[in-house]
Amino acid sequence: MLDRLNKKPNDLSAFWMPFTANRQFKQAPRMLVAAQDMHYTADDGRKVMDGTAGLWCVNAGHCRPKITEAIQKQAAELDYAPAFQMGHPIVFEFANRLAAMSPEGMDHVFFTNSGSESVETALKIALAYHRARGDGSRFRLIGRERGYHGVNFGGISVGGIVSNRKMFGTLLTGVDHLPHTHLPAKNAFTRGEPEHGADLADELERIVTLHDASTVAAVIVEPVAGSTGVLIPPKGYLKRLREICDKHGILLIFDEVITGFGRLGAPFAADYFGVVPDIMTTAKGVTNGVIPMGAVFVKKEIHDAFMNGPEHMIEFFHGYTYSGNPIACAAGLATLDTYQEEGLLTRASELSDHWADALHSLKGEPHVIDIRNIGLVGAIELESIPGEPTKRAFSAFLKAFERGLLIRTTGDIIALSPPLIITKGQIDEMIDNLRDVLRMVD
Repeated sequence: MLDRLNKKPNDLSAFWMPFTANRQFKQAPRMLVAAQDMHYTADDGRKVMDGTAGLWCVNAGHCRPKITEAIQKQAAELDYAPAFQMGHPIVFEFANRLAAMSPEGMDHVFFTNSGSESVETALKIALAYHRARGDGSRFRLIGRERGYHGVNFGGISVGGIVSNRKMFGTLLTGVDHLPHTHLPAKNAFTRGEPEHGADLADELERIVTLHDASTVAAVIVEPVAGSTGVLIPPKGYLKRLREICDKHGILLIFDEVITGFGRLGAPFAADYFGVVPDIMTTAKGVTNGVIPMGAVFVKKEIHDAFMNGPEHMIEFFHGYTYSGNPIACAAGLATLDTYQEEGLLTRASELSDHWADALHSLKGEPHVIDIRNIGLVGAIELESIPGEPTKRAFSAFLKAFERGLLIRTTGDIIALSPPLIITKGQIDEMIDNLRDVLRMVD
């Protein structure tokens, strides 16, 4: 049971923690008990600056009043309504709001409960779309090395992070992968989009030739690969993927679970890069991370391809018990209001130069071999300890938490993605703290 006075559980054994070194954590737990704006409060009373927006999701900062009040009001009015063959007004209002802010032509929204579910939904829509058009031979899905698309079977099949795939058998068949775009020998310490690597998109032509275009349904990529360590697309890379997909009748899916809702200084990465996909997956920032929710955006022609046959028949046999949950929709609407009222969807563009200067001031610090940035996201790549990969970055993670800063690590890469409400002074504070951490790590 939880001791309500000191908020400390007396037994940690029952909870099998996700993506966590469980044995290490339970020997020395790192507990968060409260949050406000840019900071968490640890169980020892320390303030901890949130350098990661939770898990890339708390874009508007923590415990924002408008969102909290909307959740409380909705829970007291309509807590749950079935999404199958029934509706409730707020889900249609939220879908309309999202469609109105989406890239041009993406007029329809399918609700899910997470980024992983958004990816599974997008892949199924892509496959079913071709079949609905009488083009059912298109069954292949193309992902990318080092890609992260959640942890369900479709997502880890098109994803390319080895540790997420290696223990789970053969995964989906008919999947191939583009090469990743990380070229440290050519692009190290680049500010923004790298100059080299756009030609890597042409590997899609080779893959299409190998399998024949008539078998390829969709290509899925993160515009900026986040969970693998912030890999930023080379200039022209995404536009080239769009051109190749158009040439061969292949759907292009952008996984914007991380980049959506202001992370790059525009509502979506599609807006930032000027490349509109056919399907776009989102989650995380759609509700500011407060209530689990995801949203898949699709172009009108994809949606309309399903709207055939008898009107009483279900057009797409897919969905979730909690699709468009009323409380999640209320949180989402209040989140959009907060973004709009505070200009948060474009705020990263105002801070990006200061952010870049601060990050790149770490060049030359111990063990730093690369720094990457775009919008309000950045990465500091560290030289690995021979024979002990990930250990150096994990040590930095522990020391940073001790010093009141929450960072995220993947491999030996430190990833930063603070809430969009961060100030220039707080950016400087974060980077100065991290500089001290780097000088402490062996």
